[in-house]
Amino acid sequence: MSGASEPASRIAFDDFLKVDIRVGTIIEAKVFPEARKPAYQIRIDFGPAIGVKKSSAQITRHYKLEDLVGRQVAAVVNFPPRQIGPFMSEVLTLGFPDAAGEVVLIGPSLAVPNGGRLF
Repeated sequence: MSGASEPASRIAFDDFLKVDIRVGTIIEAKVFPEARKPAYQIRIDFGPAIGVKKSSAQITRHYKLEDLVGRQVAAVVNFPPRQIGPFMSEVLTLGFPDAAGEVVLIGPSLAVPNGGRLF
């Protein structure tokens, strides 16, 4: 993905509701040496209803491992799992590209309960 682009075509509100974006807290982060591009393997706690899920995230440019644990992030939790090398990524952790195209994570500006759905 790159930075600025043309807006996507319009969708109905019901289409938006099909994408389940939740907040969770990163509970573990480690280097993912088998990834083609530098990445981390992270485990995110989405609360009791969803549980802990794994994600591969190309966020090494702006984030150190020790700064990730405890951070709340947003992720799509209802995409099918995706095999990334030897790792099964269960959720898509969300971010925006900076001016150089590097991922900047998105999350709440204040602490919220894990598992809360974006609206």
